[in-house]
This record gives sequence, structure tokens and C-alpha cells, in this order.
Amino acid sequence: MRIGELARTTGTTPRALRHYEQAGLISSERAANGYRVYDGRAAVRVRNIRSLLAAGLTLDDVRTFLPCLDGDVTAVPPSDKGLRVASERLAVLDERIAAQTVIRDRLDRALRRASGTVGEARSSG
Repeated sequence: MRIGELARTTGTTPRALRHYEQAGLISSERAANGYRVYDGRAAVRVRNIRSLLAAGLTLDDVRTFLPCLDGDVTAVPPSDKGLRVASERLAVLDERIAAQTVIRDRLDRALRRASGTVGEARSSG
């Protein structure tokens, strides 16, 4: 299948597919006219890549899972390396969330001071 068809089938964009290919996560052949052509297994691989990215992993992290990207990634017990990569990514995300929470709280206090509502509870909207 050509890149546009693979993009439609997997709910992604041709640009993302080229990016995955450049990262070494998928591969294609070139047709006589120069178009990229993917085999039928590429759709499963792309869906797995997208699933892992949606879970918070990076493309570099996803590379760890290359051996199982052509099957059901969620059905295969994770390797020790896969668990380590996912745990490290979770720690990075936790650090980012904590840092953003500090910044949000600082801004909230500044806004309450500026508006004269220092003692009032912060609204959720």
C-alpha cells in the first residue's frame, strides 16, 4: 500500500509515517515511480507505534519494543528492558508534572495577590 493509504488506514499522517521511517521504526520499498510502498504488516506496526506514543513513550523509547511491534504489543509480556524504559519515562513525566504544578501554584498565588483574593480558594475554572 502507498503512504496515503497507510496513513488513512492507521489514522495518522504521511508526515508521521515518514518520521517513523526515518527513526527506523517502519520501512518501505520504492515503486518504479518512486512512491513509497508498504507491506500489509506495516499497519499493525504503525498502530502499535501510535499506541506506545499515546501511552507517553518517545520514538526512542518505542525502538526498545521493535521485536514485538508486528504483533499484539499489549498481549506480550514486557521484557525487563521494556519495563525499565517505561519506568524511566514515567519518572520523567512525574518530574515534569511536579515542575509544572509548582509553576501553576506560583502563578495562582500571584493572581490571587493581584486581585486581592489571597484567602479565597482557587476556582477550578
